[in-house]
Amino acid sequence: MKITFIHHIVLIVKNIAETEKYYTGFLGQPAIQNEGMLIYTIGETKVFFVLPKGEYEVKDKDKGGLNHIAFGVHSLDELKHFEGLLTQASIRHSGIKTGKQGGTEYIWMDDPDNIRIEIYYSPS
Repeated sequence: MKITFIHHIVLIVKNIAETEKYYTGFLGQPAIQNEGMLIYTIGETKVFFVLPKGEYEVKDKDKGGLNHIAFGVHSLDELKHFEGLLTQASIRHSGIKTGKQGGTEYIWMDDPDNIRIEIYYSPS
């Protein structure tokens, strides 16, 4: 037996309303939302955004902890579509880039909590 999917990811954020506005711009409406939590469903994976227990602390993504999350698409047309959605939602992003390793295209952006997000082209 092997693990075949990621069930969920949990990210700690400082402001639920700001986070919802940002992610809804390209993920659509959250499946669940309340004053302390958002949940988006992407395929079989749930992405939770929750408020911290205590004070929010920012860490350097390049020195430890979470570096980034990559949401996947299976065509360049889909990637271009999301590039348009990001621009339309006034979300600052890199535009479509080509990776140094493997030459795969992607778009990156940093969310309101400085979490690096990618939309990554992965042909099926």
